[in-house]
Amino acid sequence: MSDNTVFKLLGRRLRLAVIGGGPGSFIGAMHRQAARLDDRYELVAAALSSDPERSRITGQGIGVAQDRCYPSGQALIDAEAKRPDGAEVVAIMTPNDSHYQFAMQALERGLDVICDKPMTNTLAEAEALHARVQATGLVFCLTHNYTGYPMVRQAKAMVMTGELGDIRLVQVEYVQGGRAKAGPGRRAWKEDPARGGPSLVMGDIGTHAHNLLRFITGLEVAQVAAELGSIVPDRITHDYAGAMLRLTNGARGSFWVTQAAAGIENGLRIRVSGSKGSLEWHQEHPQVLQFKPLDAPAQVRTPNGPGTLPLAARASRIVAGHPEGFHEAFANLYTDAADAIAARRTGQHADPLSLHFPNATDGLQGIRFVAAAVASSQHNGAWTAL
Repeated sequence: MSDNTVFKLLGRRLRLAVIGGGPGSFIGAMHRQAARLDDRYELVAAALSSDPERSRITGQGIGVAQDRCYPSGQALIDAEAKRPDGAEVVAIMTPNDSHYQFAMQALERGLDVICDKPMTNTLAEAEALHARVQATGLVFCLTHNYTGYPMVRQAKAMVMTGELGDIRLVQVEYVQGGRAKAGPGRRAWKEDPARGGPSLVMGDIGTHAHNLLRFITGLEVAQVAAELGSIVPDRITHDYAGAMLRLTNGARGSFWVTQAAAGIENGLRIRVSGSKGSLEWHQEHPQVLQFKPLDAPAQVRTPNGPGTLPLAARASRIVAGHPEGFHEAFANLYTDAADAIAARRTGQHADPLSLHFPNATDGLQGIRFVAAAVASSQHNGAWTAL
């Protein structure tokens, strides 16, 4: 990450606007910090709150000029698209039900988009948004940020180069405890299916687990047999999902996500087994990728350590033995998107290693998976095609 491709191509930073992520938002701060880390963006405009006065005050509080602190996302997109020095990229981190609206408006005005997950709430919206991205040729980055970790990219590269052989088994789980208590969580809007989507746990963390499986293996889920429901008494939204998976190459998988496991913090982990060996990665220990080849001693891979492949090396900023974490992984998506956007805007070909960030196709596949899992659960766990 030492070379700044955006400066090389444009001679300046990309002009970034943000919609959502105001006071009290964990994910909003993550987006803005990720954008700054590799110095490829300049934050020029913001609509941080649906309350106009709050949006103005908080926008100025993070360095945005008063006249570019907008009362709504639509006002931001309309005004910035008319300015000669207007934003070129819009980052969306609003509640799920408005992702589609703001992303479509931005694309229609010729703005590249970075959007928090899930891409949309409904499959119809996901299909329409995906079609719009394909028609415009603009960059759309979906922030499934766990794909930015160096050792996740190392795992993907090892699968791509055949070190695991034919993929046969995948186990993925994402276990949290933030909703182990009865009552609404920190974000009450997530409890409303109209805003948070048809399955809270699937939209919130299930799409991350599904995306991680697809990213590392390069395979799609062909069929799912799922059970979704609530573990905490009297809760009406889903806080648990378990499923068996059939992948497109004939491999089998298991999938388990919950936000109701008391005491667990952020237990995302994956194991991939092939004909030549297995890989295992845990998000709470992101520096370590375990590789267990068939008939050979187990190995450990670390960022910029021996055996680091180019895809992982691009995502590693410092020398081996110096930990990098969540911020850096998130920033890798912003940096990859920036390099792709700068290349598109100057008519150049982007570095192929920069093009592994989740895009609109990944977003569409995620919503297809959610829809299929919900349908399967409604039919007593029947195998359901995506």
